[in-house]
Amino acid sequence: MSSEKITILEVCPRDGLQNERIPLSVDDRIELINRLVKAGVRRIEAVSFVNPKLVPQMAFAEEVMAGLQRDIGVSYSGLVLNQRGNDRALASSVDEINVVVPSTDGMSRANQNIDVADMLQVVRAVTADAKSAGVPVTGTAAVAFGCPFDGEVSVDQVRAVVRVFAEAGVDEIALADTIGVGVPAQVRALTGMVREVAPGIPVRFHFHNTRNTGYANAAAALEEGVRVLDAAAGGFGGCPFSPAATGNIATEDLDFLAVRSGFHTGIKRDVIVSTAEWVGSLLERTPPALAGRAGVFPPIS
Repeated sequence: MSSEKITILEVCPRDGLQNERIPLSVDDRIELINRLVKAGVRRIEAVSFVNPKLVPQMAFAEEVMAGLQRDIGVSYSGLVLNQRGNDRALASSVDEINVVVPSTDGMSRANQNIDVADMLQVVRAVTADAKSAGVPVTGTAAVAFGCPFDGEVSVDQVRAVVRVFAEAGVDEIALADTIGVGVPAQVRALTGMVREVAPGIPVRFHFHNTRNTGYANAAAALEEGVRVLDAAAGGFGGCPFSPAATGNIATEDLDFLAVRSGFHTGIKRDVIVSTAEWVGSLLERTPPALAGRAGVFPPIS
């Protein structure tokens, strides 16, 4: 058993909300982030700098960033898909940039109306600008496990994206199972590929539980030595450009898995559970997560 620290990067304020029927107000989004901070989360994907006409749930990103507590040991990241989004993110003083590139042309065209090759040119420009501003960059390869438009995605397709991430000088490489089709064998294969192509760059994973394999994939990633995993309080979320998308793996459920496996997360699970219930009341739906419903184990005497 290990007592090693792992980081759960909280994505509920971004991926957890972006596909929900009810958009939350700026004040509610700030309150959500503040509650997550109180729960011990120290990396939070707070906003997405995308076109608000296409994703109205992510409108007012600048206002959300302006309302957050700073200099409290929490790193707030912003997702960007293009140069315009990156300019907005840097002007908003994000702590991290997350630039996302689909691994397939089908998803890239649906998401950005350009091919992967053109998106990789965006990566080079975005990374250069962010690094000039002293802001660390995560390069995320979306649909790395399977695509809703092109079907199966090969390791070689993801390798082509990862190679450009490494050449551009990103600080972290994330692999996203955007539609929840991944299995542990793919986790192992992709982890090995990233370490071969981009040695020394930390690897992070973003899992969805669409087909009930998200936690098996998280366990496999931990066994492979990955120490940063995305999750969303309550298990809310999904990609608005991905048909039949369902939720992220839940922060409280992942925390249970990690802690029971001997890792340390620094997260107060009960606060995450109460936060998820609060968000669920605003979204008018029950959190998909199970840890809150199942209760504390071992029982408190």
